[in-house]
Amino acid sequence: MPTGTITAIKAQVNDPQRVNIFIDGEFALGIGLNTLANEGLWVGMELDEAAWMRLEAAAQAEQALRIALRMLDRRPHAAAEVRQRLRQKGATPASIEQALVRLTELGLLDDAAFSQLWVEQRQRQRSRGIHALRDELRRKGVDRATIEQTLAQSDASDPEAEAERAEALARHLLPRYATSRDKATFQRRLGGLLQRRGFSLAVISPILGILWAELQDHEDDADI
Repeated sequence: MPTGTITAIKAQVNDPQRVNIFIDGEFALGIGLNTLANEGLWVGMELDEAAWMRLEAAAQAEQALRIALRMLDRRPHAAAEVRQRLRQKGATPASIEQALVRLTELGLLDDAAFSQLWVEQRQRQRSRGIHALRDELRRKGVDRATIEQTLAQSDASDPEAEAERAEALARHLLPRYATSRDKATFQRRLGGLLQRRGFSLAVISPILGILWAELQDHEDDADI
């Protein structure tokens, strides 16, 4: 625990927003300008054990926030994902909680907004059913109440819209399965894929019946 006198405060070469603190001529730690100002540090200042512990905690919280900001700069994340990432990076429990609180205050961490965006993107890009969307959000650590509220506010909970998405996906994939030798094989293969995309049997079964009947009609027409 480096206690003593601050003998130098030097700007970091690669990051002008950070400085290196030297105590009794030895490098002690790097901190951001905000922490420097908040802690009121100056060359010649004496740091006792309590002051050092406070400074170290502030530096840890600052580092956790920097890691989280870089993570969120790439794409939105749920709070649990950010927490897990910070743990993997070795952040202390206190610094993690401080970072999450600050990110929430800044509006950068919002599980409700994240969940809404996730559902919209998944439905647009991958045609996910409500069961898959629920499972995906749960795996990302979003709490059950937020998940259910998000799904209720989206058309994922609308049976008609769900059926339309499932049918559109099934028709898009139909050429892959049109050569199935019998109805059971057709239903197992295409139906299995639709289930893996999160659509329920209640939604899938009528669609499979319609598409199989259409395939048979096409075969009959071809035989004429």
